[in-house]
Amino acid sequence: MTDAPVIVWFRQDLRLADNPALVAAIATGEPVLPVYILAYQDGRVPGGASRWWLDRSLATLDIALQEHGARLILRTGDAADTLAAVLRETGAGAVFWNRCYEPAAIARDKRIKAMLQAAGIDAQSFNAALLHEPWTVKTQQGQPYKVFTPFWRAIRALPKGAVLPSIPKSLPSPAAWPGSETLADWALKPAKPDWTRGLRDAWQPGECGAKERLNAFIDDTLADYRTGRDRPDFVGTSRLSPHLHFGEIGPRQIWHAITTHAAASDGTDSAAESFLRELGWREFTHHLLYHWPDLPDVNWKRSFDGFPWRDDAMGLAAWQRGLTGYPIVDAGMRELWQIGWMHNRVRMIAASFLIKDLLIDWRIGEKWFWDTLVDADLAQNAASWQWVAGSGADAAPFFRVFNPVLQGQKFDPDGTYVRRFVPELAKLPTEHIHAPWEAPAPVLDRAGIALGATYPKPIVDHKRARERALAAYQALSSGD
Repeated sequence: MTDAPVIVWFRQDLRLADNPALVAAIATGEPVLPVYILAYQDGRVPGGASRWWLDRSLATLDIALQEHGARLILRTGDAADTLAAVLRETGAGAVFWNRCYEPAAIARDKRIKAMLQAAGIDAQSFNAALLHEPWTVKTQQGQPYKVFTPFWRAIRALPKGAVLPSIPKSLPSPAAWPGSETLADWALKPAKPDWTRGLRDAWQPGECGAKERLNAFIDDTLADYRTGRDRPDFVGTSRLSPHLHFGEIGPRQIWHAITTHAAASDGTDSAAESFLRELGWREFTHHLLYHWPDLPDVNWKRSFDGFPWRDDAMGLAAWQRGLTGYPIVDAGMRELWQIGWMHNRVRMIAASFLIKDLLIDWRIGEKWFWDTLVDADLAQNAASWQWVAGSGADAAPFFRVFNPVLQGQKFDPDGTYVRRFVPELAKLPTEHIHAPWEAPAPVLDRAGIALGATYPKPIVDHKRARERALAAYQALSSGD
């Protein structure tokens, strides 16, 4: 032992359990110095909902570290410069971290590792965020996968690795702690106005919240996941996505918890497999982003580069505000605004509406979701928007255009979801809840609805919009 601290550089791994970098640092026997650096220059600036979550997650991480006799040091600035400063201040001899997989983060980490090693600092990185890192999964020809199903078959057969043992109750601490900024200094939470009440009511950021969410999902939801996952009118999904994005829980923990439960329970194998496949999709999106780093900005299928997107500021604003006149779309967009999250089925409906009914570029929708989602994840957001647009890997074909009325009737059959987030339609009978413009005038009157006043008329006619979208795609496909 040298008593030279080991810096554990936290990033998207805001947990103590199953944290390889932290476990490796403890194993050295040296003092452990947890550090988080707010470095907006190292990639996209997170949106407001993500910043709110980050604030709460860092606060809970610091509390957990203090319960182990440590603390979280907060710094802002260029990551390389900040790490160099902490090394000088503390005499630390090593920096350990868990890998991130966004293109900017990969480039940054390579530079930092080279810089540290050149200075004689032990620099080690680990995998805490994925079941299988992107460069480890290849086709028989040694190429990256472009289609999800064979990718899923490949990773399904691979060993997942064990969850790491719990860390000691007390962490070895440095003789003196360096200075730290505070979360209040960072002003991650909005103040004027504070629009986060819905987020606070809906979510419990942090490692404990992630564990509670997983346990509740297994106990109350998993058995019906195959059918319930498409229903936004009740809790049928795990809602683990923001916890996974911030690393408050790891995919290995989830995988082993689900498979262990399925093995001990009758009748949950198919539901468990369906959920594990969603973890596989998450892996696939990171696989795509790693091998095609321009995925968030460029059509994966370059044939879409000539698509005739429309400039429709009024349509975009109506979509963003949940005022399109299509209740299932509006409910989803308002759910997004209220709690920073949207049910996955409704994400597809809302994305299809923007791309195909309004012919607005998928990149505009992707950036709006990035700004408003608590689970905004570069790989999943970009891959999923391109999937809906038909321009991505293994994408749905462009001519698959969701009918928002039929989708609402199928997946929100009683109108419960729409009534929750579009309360001006709450008194409308179920048979009209997804197409209020078709309701007779007396029915609208009794429900207190004045179309065009209390609730908008549809901003486009879906049938004509679909025909317009298909004509644009046909022209693109034929090279006209």
